[in-house]
Amino acid sequence: MSERVITVGSVVINVCDIEKQKAFWGAVLGSEVAHQIAPQFVWFVPQHPGGISVALQAVKDPTEGPRRLHLDTSADDVEAAKSQVIDLGGSHVEDREMGGFLWSVMTDPEGNEFCIAAAGAH
Repeated sequence: MSERVITVGSVVINVCDIEKQKAFWGAVLGSEVAHQIAPQFVWFVPQHPGGISVALQAVKDPTEGPRRLHLDTSADDVEAAKSQVIDLGGSHVEDREMGGFLWSVMTDPEGNEFCIAAAGAH
């Protein structure tokens, strides 16, 4: 087995009405909001210690097909992780920032998106 490049932090759901979806997913998961960057992002407290968080990302239009869900990941060294992902056949799409939160959008070899942020960034 190879050394880990990134750590999964959350599974992100693209939503158009973040307040309605926050209420829905909070009730369904039985979880409180852990962190929010209004009006764009909401992360829920994982259901158990060490668990993966469910997060919501506001989008203007419904996302079609498999891009509706994606993984949010973290790495101690984001630039090194991006290089390793590219070396493994993935691609860098773009870097983004919102409210001081920085992340890189990447794809796997088939174009499935995931994001990498600095460990402990949210």
